Amino acid sequence: MAAARGPIDRTAPMPLWAQLQADISRRIKRGEFDGVDFPGEHHLVAEYDVSRHTVREALRALRAGGLLEGGRGRPTRVASREISQAQGTLYSLFSSVEQTGHVPSSVVRVLEARADGVVAARLGLEESTPLVYLERLRLSDGEPLAIDRVWIPAQLAAPLLEADFTHTSVYAQLDRCCGIRLTGGREQVRAVVPTPAEQRLLGLEPGTAALYVERVGELRGRPVEWRQTLFRGDRFAFATDLADPDRMTVTGGGPLRP
Repeated sequence: MAAARGPIDRTAPMPLWAQLQADISRRIKRGEFDGVDFPGEHHLVAEYDVSRHTVREALRALRAGGLLEGGRGRPTRVASREISQAQGTLYSLFSSVEQTGHVPSSVVRVLEARADGVVAARLGLEESTPLVYLERLRLSDGEPLAIDRVWIPAQLAAPLLEADFTHTSVYAQLDRCCGIRLTGGREQVRAVVPTPAEQRLLGLEPGTAALYVERVGELRGRPVEWRQTLFRGDRFAFATDLADPDRMTVTGGGPLRP
């Protein structure tokens, strides 16, 4: 048999399956299995020089922990780290990450009141209007996912200056602290190359593109939120349900034909 790859210590108090689970988990998080088939049970038995029962217990624990998918007639594979967000709804990134089984968190880089003439103009306000500005590094399972920058008029959102955004969303805090729930808005999505500083924050290689999302959030038709979010393109995607073209109509006409 091949020599054991990982730190399998038969004299240690930790069970062999738990040692195997820890080592495979480390390899998954390091990206060792990205773009390749995950090894089968027989391969792992030979690679680590352990029993098939030990391998099965380790894989069961990795599936329970969300690192692996498959089993029972389906090939085992590394669980996707990509978060898919449906378009057409006013979504919270915190909730989107949470609902896909990942653990969301944030590192707050800036939280302050400031004036910004460009942003104020986008919100239809005087250039000197005080705004609450929040900048965060958004994380999924402790790994960089996005850089998020949000501006909201201080007249509406001043209580947010005292909020803790480490494990919550702007929308949840707006509701809790200010009694405000946005009612709609619009977004634009395009690909950009981040600045060198942004690439370092997101853990991207130089020259790697990212998804750039601009959002105007509205309260009963009034713009009250300006947001810029820069996503890692390999960890976040947008999904859209397409309507049947035979059922689509245009003003003043009949069915829209392809």
